[in-house]
Amino acid sequence: MPSFPQVRVGAPVCHETLTVFPLFGEGPSSLEYLLSDEALGGGAVTVEEVSESGSVPNLVVDNQTDSQVLFLEGEELRGAKQNRVLNTSVLVAGKTRTTIPVSCVEQGRWRFRTRQFGSGGSHASSKLRHVLKKSVSSSSLEGRGHGSDQGAVCQEVGRQLASLGSQSMTGAMADTYDSHQNRLTEFRDHLRYVEGAVGLAVAVGGKVVSLDLFDKPATCQKVWDRLLTGVIMDALEATPGQEKPTENEVERVLTVLRDAPWQQTPPVGVGEEFRAEMAGDQHASSLAVNGTVVHGSLVMAG
Repeated sequence: MPSFPQVRVGAPVCHETLTVFPLFGEGPSSLEYLLSDEALGGGAVTVEEVSESGSVPNLVVDNQTDSQVLFLEGEELRGAKQNRVLNTSVLVAGKTRTTIPVSCVEQGRWRFRTRQFGSGGSHASSKLRHVLKKSVSSSSLEGRGHGSDQGAVCQEVGRQLASLGSQSMTGAMADTYDSHQNRLTEFRDHLRYVEGAVGLAVAVGGKVVSLDLFDKPATCQKVWDRLLTGVIMDALEATPGQEKPTENEVERVLTVLRDAPWQQTPPVGVGEEFRAEMAGDQHASSLAVNGTVVHGSLVMAG
């Protein structure tokens, strides 16, 4: 079972309908890795289609460095034949070629825009992460790998595109985000990383919708703004005026995460993967290395 560290819930920071609770842990792990957006672009780590014809649910990472590279569930990769998001968190070993499971978030394009993918700088919303984690957990726990319900993913991308009044020739999640860049910047300016945090719990309106924990503050600091992009999009859809959750509610969610009925499933890359499904349509996963949780997360239906 994954061993989660003791976590202290910090004072929340708020902007409009979004509330972010920083989470503080015991101390950083000694595990070394690069984050995907740090690794991509230099040429030694690339993400490409698996072949010239491509395969919607799979991409290949070619890591020619000695460093491990961490890709996070829900992060967006833009380029190649269509934009994708990661179905699960994957730690790619150095000097390897690894096939990673992804979902399409641009259903109207299937042609090369570039040969290689770059980091989109964006993260799936909590609603889309819920669709991903629910279907990927079901598939993984049944021994069918890390595939998602692609139809449900496309439906959610299209729903949010329409809900937020965005336009896209290719039905791209990226176009929804790009059309709200000013609002994204505004929210992130009000919700800056809190020094020392190893994770964050996020509430939209009156409900906690996601919680992410990492093995060290350095990782949390680097991914903070990217993680916020998705929940900001959720917040733009939310109804103002709801009562905001308290630290006690986040403590309850942390207890749910620790006490979840964890089941080990085969990982995609390095480490051990665990998944859990709980009452209330809550879904959790954890990627650990030698007992250290590198990324643990829980999402629930909005």
